[in-house]
Amino acid sequence: MTSPRTYTHPDVLTIGVRDGWADPETDPTRIDWAVRQARAAIPFRVIDGRPVNPYAPTGIRYGRNELGHWGEALAADALVRLTDTDGHHWILMVERKDGHGWALPGGHVDPDEAPLDAAIRELAEETGLTVPSATWTTQPPRYVPDPRASDEAWMVTVLAHTHLGTYSRNNLPTVAGCDDARQAAWIHACTYQVLTTSLRACPVTGMGDWLVGSGLVAGVAW
Repeated sequence: MTSPRTYTHPDVLTIGVRDGWADPETDPTRIDWAVRQARAAIPFRVIDGRPVNPYAPTGIRYGRNELGHWGEALAADALVRLTDTDGHHWILMVERKDGHGWALPGGHVDPDEAPLDAAIRELAEETGLTVPSATWTTQPPRYVPDPRASDEAWMVTVLAHTHLGTYSRNNLPTVAGCDDARQAAWIHACTYQVLTTSLRACPVTGMGDWLVGSGLVAGVAW
């Protein structure tokens, strides 16, 4: 029988703690789990003082893999769409700097920050695009099948959606990759299959199977 795998990336305990995106606590049994369970977007169990990913197993039984926080970490993602004058649909996406391919603009929700506010903030930080809050709708929290996760550290996200209207294909809103994004681009996305094909054709790192398979975009009413 294979022993359960234990792993926490070294950057979590060094860069992550230094820059504030990782828990400095190395022993999850010393964490006040009642507080974290109370604010969790998706309920989870704690067994013998250790959090249990509600969608386990991930392949990493103990430790945090590449994520910083023990237990659930809440994120928000911005799904920004538009239609060109020929009736084709486009989605704004970013290529991540961490090598995990293409993603929707998004990131962690700060303490006391609403998920919608986080999605709008991350969109501006990663693409330079600002969209008024009144134009957005949000969906219920959902689990993210992130390759950086473990059975004790995982991601949950809130998807915020907006449609910008109709634009000439030669005059789409200007975007540029900033912050955590290597680049930002409008991706042809008339259907989910067209989206994935368009991402595979991009002359960059690759589409990032973990994102495209996550269902964040797949569930859109095309």
